[in-house]
Amino acid sequence: MASRIIAIGDPHGCSKALDALLKACEPRQDDTVVVMGDFIDRGEDVPGVIDQLLALSETCDLIPLMGNHEEMLLGILGGQFADLAPWLSFGGKETLEGYGATTPWEIPPEHVQFMQSCRYWAEMDHHFFVHANYNERKKFPKMDATTLLWESLPQRMPGPHRSGKKAIVGHTSQKNGEILNLGYLLCIDTFCYGGGWLTAIDLTSGAFWQADVNGRIREAEEPPS
Repeated sequence: MASRIIAIGDPHGCSKALDALLKACEPRQDDTVVVMGDFIDRGEDVPGVIDQLLALSETCDLIPLMGNHEEMLLGILGGQFADLAPWLSFGGKETLEGYGATTPWEIPPEHVQFMQSCRYWAEMDHHFFVHANYNERKKFPKMDATTLLWESLPQRMPGPHRSGKKAIVGHTSQKNGEILNLGYLLCIDTFCYGGGWLTAIDLTSGAFWQADVNGRIREAEEPPS
C-alpha cells in the first residue's frame, strides 16, 4: 500500500479523541503523521496525549509541530517567564491537574523533551504545515515565531504561499466543528476540547476522520478537496 501523509489537528489534552482517531486511520510504518501542535492545556488528559504520541513515534514518521501553548510552557521552564498566572489561565491549570502536579517542573522530563523536539514548520512536495499562520511572501526560515505560533486567521488571512503548496494549519478553532477549506489552505483545528471534534485527514486521498472528546467517531461527510 502507498504511504500516506496524515495531519491531525490540535489535541489539547483530548486523549480519548486522539486514541479513537489513531485506531480509525491506523498509521503504518511508511506513513508520515503531522500533529499540528497544542498537545497541552484545556483538556483533561495531557499526559495521555503525549504518551500516545511518543508511542506513535515508534511506529511511523511522526512530525509534531510546536504550538503556542507548548512555547508558553517551555518559556516558563526555561526561565523566560516568572509569572505562571497567564499560562494557568490559558489552560495550564488543566495540564497540571492532568499530571497531578502543582508546578510545571513536576512534568516528566521525557514529556518536556518531546515538546522541545517540536518543529516550527514542515514542508513536503505539495503541502506545508504550520501551527497558526504564515507570511505568503516569505520562505519558512524567514518567518517569525509570532506568526507561526500565535497569529490567528481572523487577525490576518494569508493568501496562497509563494511556493504554490497548500497550507495546513491549526490554532484558529473552527467552532462549527467543520474543516475550513479555502482551496489553498485547510484549517483542521475543529475545537475538540470545546465540544467540537478532533480531526485527522489523509492528504494523499482526502479521507478524513473526526472524534469527539469522549472518543466517539463522527461519520465522515464530503471530504475537503
